[in-house]
Amino acid sequence: MSHARIALGKMGEDLACRELERRGYAIVARRYRRRGGELDIVARDGPTIVFVEVKTRDGRLFGEAAEAVTSMKRRRITQLALEYLMRHRLSDCPSRFDVVSIQLETGHPVIEIYQNAFGVSF
Repeated sequence: MSHARIALGKMGEDLACRELERRGYAIVARRYRRRGGELDIVARDGPTIVFVEVKTRDGRLFGEAAEAVTSMKRRRITQLALEYLMRHRLSDCPSRFDVVSIQLETGHPVIEIYQNAFGVSF
């Protein structure tokens, strides 16, 4: 992965955290890495644990940011989330998956949050 792409991803995660906090989420973890992948952000929205996937794009050549969350990516994130819940003894907490889409092409970020984006909760 190129340095520019890594920097774009980090900037997107920073923007996403600020927007989530502005909306009342509490950030619990960032870049939670395990074998098999990474959870970009783990947050709390009230009593709910929220696993947040952040997608940042600086143009539309490859489509909208949120479109990059493929079914294979959703499966991987779901498996990581289940492991996170078990490892932190949170299996009794409600949880969901949100996607934060950030488009940068207009000179300023356009941030959209898709709550319960996977249509599945634990």
